[in-house]
Amino acid sequence: MRICVVALGKIGLPLAVQFAAKGHRVTGADTDARVVEHVNQGLEPFPGEEGLAERLAEAVGAGTLRATTDTTEAVAEAEAVVVVVPLFVDDRGTPDFRAMDAATRAVAAGLRPGALVSYETTLPVGTTRERWAPLLREGSGLLPERDFSLVFSPERVLTGRVFADLRRYPKLVGGIGPASAKDGVRFYEAVLDFDPRTDLARPNGVWDLGSAEAAELAKLAETTYRDVNIALANQFARFADRAGVDAEAVIDACNTQPYSHIHHPGIAVGGHCIPVYPRMYLWNDPGAEVVAAARRTNEAMPAHAVDLLADAYGDLEGAEVVVLGAAYRGAVKETAFSGVFPTVAALRERGARAYVSDPMFAPHELADMGLRPHTGQPVTAAVVQADHPAYRTLSADHLPSVRVLVDGRRVTDPALWAGVRRVVIGDGAGRGGRRSPGRSAVRA
Repeated sequence: MRICVVALGKIGLPLAVQFAAKGHRVTGADTDARVVEHVNQGLEPFPGEEGLAERLAEAVGAGTLRATTDTTEAVAEAEAVVVVVPLFVDDRGTPDFRAMDAATRAVAAGLRPGALVSYETTLPVGTTRERWAPLLREGSGLLPERDFSLVFSPERVLTGRVFADLRRYPKLVGGIGPASAKDGVRFYEAVLDFDPRTDLARPNGVWDLGSAEAAELAKLAETTYRDVNIALANQFARFADRAGVDAEAVIDACNTQPYSHIHHPGIAVGGHCIPVYPRMYLWNDPGAEVVAAARRTNEAMPAHAVDLLADAYGDLEGAEVVVLGAAYRGAVKETAFSGVFPTVAALRERGARAYVSDPMFAPHELADMGLRPHTGQPVTAAVVQADHPAYRTLSADHLPSVRVLVDGRRVTDPALWAGVRRVVIGDGAGRGGRRSPGRSAVRA
């Protein structure tokens, strides 16, 4: 097949490489000329995606993948078009469709009869049928479902492990009609590989969910579930601190029962998905009180971590504090909705001087994000915000002036922090709690 992938970001580019690896001729379209230049040279435009550098170079070298800034021209040559343009929402969850509208109009201008258009960007329920179908029809003069196929198929991968996740999980597809769904299933069966070692009760492969709306809701539901689950774990942790109980030990015990799948508490929920898609769901369903309450709970955790620091340290006015980790999660060089920003803001509100350190970011990169880089200045307190593997061996010797450490991810080794007041969210010792003797966390 001739395939066009619209937007060569951290999901779109690995998808284009995957399709090319299956022997298809792929053109990636992107508005960023720098990205296009890198791709055409066989060079990854961003670091951190396992296997991408090698696979990209191989696909470009084999002539099965190229890039362009002309979306319409690329679509005119394609039998299948996959759109992965990001959709942003504001603090109230209102989607900003401008970038996707522009991309859709560019697709429509080049759309050919018989082609398939698949949207993989997470969308509010109803968007594929009610917004994209009319725009494509208006711009192409073609009728969806009759002259071309239109489906929604959510991406279900994490950056850093896209290729592995593409093999691991079922690919969900929902069409605006049966003909579209059939073409969508056929397309993804031809471009993806699936790991045969799977749960026989829930085999992977391509699943037709029956409608575009069902597929749209599936993506919002699975990410919103995670946000609600994490909020519940955070609520348990805050209570456990008051009750003198180790929440992690309780959660691990609960999860030995097959009907309990409680996540673990932490200082923040970040990334492109979990903080964003619950807001998008609320845009569809504003009366969902459980979802709204969970979002508020998780948004309050960075300030709660700073409260824990103040309880252990005392007045933070003038205190020199380093926040360890700018990334939203460990081993990923990405700061989308990272907890570092509200943590730094909460420290500044209390009069502290906040520095930031991260093994994946150079000092000038932190400064470019409005953060004050830590370059060896003496600090008397530290807050762990990201669970980078390097922090497992971090010790008091690395920060000799620190009196209090708040570990927001339970990643540090307590044996390496002798002589420092170490506070962990939900360990039963914070916020006035007193852990019962003999109780400690037991994690698998």
